[in-house]
Amino acid sequence: MLSAVITCYKDEQAIPLMHARLTTVFTSLGVGYEIIFVNDGSPDDAASVLKALTLQDDHVIAIEHSRNFGSQNAFVSGMQVAAGDAVILLDGDLQDPPELIAEFYAKWREGNDVVYGRRARREGSALLALCCRAFYRVFRGISSVPMPLDAGDFALMDRRVVSELLALPEADQFLRGLRAWVGFKQVGVDYVRPERRFGRSTHSFLANLWWAKKGIISFSFAPIELLGYVAAALTSLAFLAGIYQAVDIVRHPELPHGISTIIVLIAFFGSLNLLAIALLGEYLIKIFDETKRRPKFIRKAIRHGDRLFSAAPEIEEFIRLRSQTESSRRASEKRSFGGQ
Repeated sequence: MLSAVITCYKDEQAIPLMHARLTTVFTSLGVGYEIIFVNDGSPDDAASVLKALTLQDDHVIAIEHSRNFGSQNAFVSGMQVAAGDAVILLDGDLQDPPELIAEFYAKWREGNDVVYGRRARREGSALLALCCRAFYRVFRGISSVPMPLDAGDFALMDRRVVSELLALPEADQFLRGLRAWVGFKQVGVDYVRPERRFGRSTHSFLANLWWAKKGIISFSFAPIELLGYVAAALTSLAFLAGIYQAVDIVRHPELPHGISTIIVLIAFFGSLNLLAIALLGEYLIKIFDETKRRPKFIRKAIRHGDRLFSAAPEIEEFIRLRSQTESSRRASEKRSFGGQ
């Protein structure tokens, strides 16, 4: 049993193609499957497209959020509903090719708990590709845990890995980092990441910078530690400069001293203080967000077949019954396997 979780934002045109390609892949593998689309507050007509798909195919489940909560929270929302023995995460813009799932599945059957897509090459902007490659190498170098290179959210994860990720209490999650943090046996599969097929990318240059900052702040204290080293070095330089200034005054009392030096030092150390405060602020913002304990997302409705669950108790009951049914199925399979 495999569960595919697809986050959708401005992907109305891509959804039917994603469904068709996933269905072809799962049918060729000969496995039980479900396809969970998470409409993360998309402003287009994705809700109508998903409604038609759920009526057409009983393998499809559509989750609708009350607004856009971001791809990471959308993945978590789908993972909570997913009932498969393994869960596959994909972006809804078709930049994560569904056909790669067959290779993911083979690697998983070999005993790997996580099989992630590794972007060997990116189509599109050469500058973006270069910046992404540089980020992953810096990220790996300063992270507190080993991070895979060039790996996004596109991955197949065993049920026990998914359970560990869902049990983590933090609100602001960076899944590709947490996936590495939980450990287990992991392997990468190279692929070429195509350009977005429909529309324009929702990730601007500033949005990509925000992603990079989020990953670094979540998994590294290197920025704070670097500030400490810089502060120590500059303090030493300032002390030596003060000694030099005093000696120079004694040696050349007739020359004016101090004005330019003071201006430069004030500007330099003032900028350093602002940088230090900004970095500390980033960590404090993350702490503040975590202490608020707001929900990661709000589900407006879940569609499955011709059924619509829109009230909060109905949604919770739907998820609870799926969890119970799937737990019973796994227990039955284990007993059957033990008997053999």
